Amino acid sequence: MEYITEKNRIYAVEGGEEVGEVTFPERDGIYVINHTYVDDRLRGQGIASELVRRAVEEIEHRGGQYKATCSYAQLWLARNRGCEITSPLSCPIGI
Repeated sequence: MEYITEKNRIYAVEGGEEVGEVTFPERDGIYVINHTYVDDRLRGQGIASELVRRAVEEIEHRGGQYKATCSYAQLWLARNRGCEITSPLSCPIGI
């Protein structure tokens, strides 16, 4: 599996085919992890977790703050970063 980082997106490629992505648009230094997708045939293999982990690390590397509106990213942040989900729509995180 190859992971490719772009400005506001990281995507996974397997066999030359894009099989997953996470998007995190930025505004005023705050990145919103708003979408995570993995191809149905590859779900349950940790790809979504790896995508969100890489997005969080990339945002931190850039010196930005992040929050999540994507339900998968919210759960990942709660499990892996101790985030308390405060509403069904967002999980604010500051660094």
